[in-house]
Amino acid sequence: MSKSLDVSVSLEFTPNPNTLKYSVNRELLSQGAMNYTKVQDAAKSSPLARDLFGVSGVSGVMVGKNFITVSKTEDADWDTVHREASTTIQDYLTKNPSAFLEGAVEAAQATQKPASQVEAQIRDILDHEIRPALAMDGGDVAFEKFEDGIVYLYLQGACAGCPGAAMTLKMGIEARLREMIPEVLEVVSV
Repeated sequence: MSKSLDVSVSLEFTPNPNTLKYSVNRELLSQGAMNYTKVQDAAKSSPLARDLFGVSGVSGVMVGKNFITVSKTEDADWDTVHREASTTIQDYLTKNPSAFLEGAVEAAQATQKPASQVEAQIRDILDHEIRPALAMDGGDVAFEKFEDGIVYLYLQGACAGCPGAAMTLKMGIEARLREMIPEVLEVVSV
């Protein structure tokens, strides 16, 4: 994590009309993403995500390597959500070197051990090819399981509820996994 407390926050639009991406000039996570859809879950591991849920109209927060995506409810006003979310991010990161409680990220990542060689291959492709591409748009994908030739995934951040999510899942992720791993027959969103 960065030692400098000077924080730069820049807004980026995503393909999802209900999600904005805030890039920051520091590393928040070394890899992957932490996704929150409930304030109770955020409060257990990320004070920054918890504080963002305090912004009226926020329905989801995802913290990535050097960005935070904020999703809003359908009826929330983007001007208000953006103004308050960017201020919350700026204020929090100026005062705190980490977006997470000590040990929270390690605990979440420790539960993600592959059960088989095929699962390890799937996770490797997701981690090194798919997730970095999705992160560019403020999204992520989380592996649920591999069973009977089917890969079960969660789309997160800007990818959750995005109009192009089905195309990303089938034409992007499924096509790549099937090309590289013959055991993969289909990819479905959980």
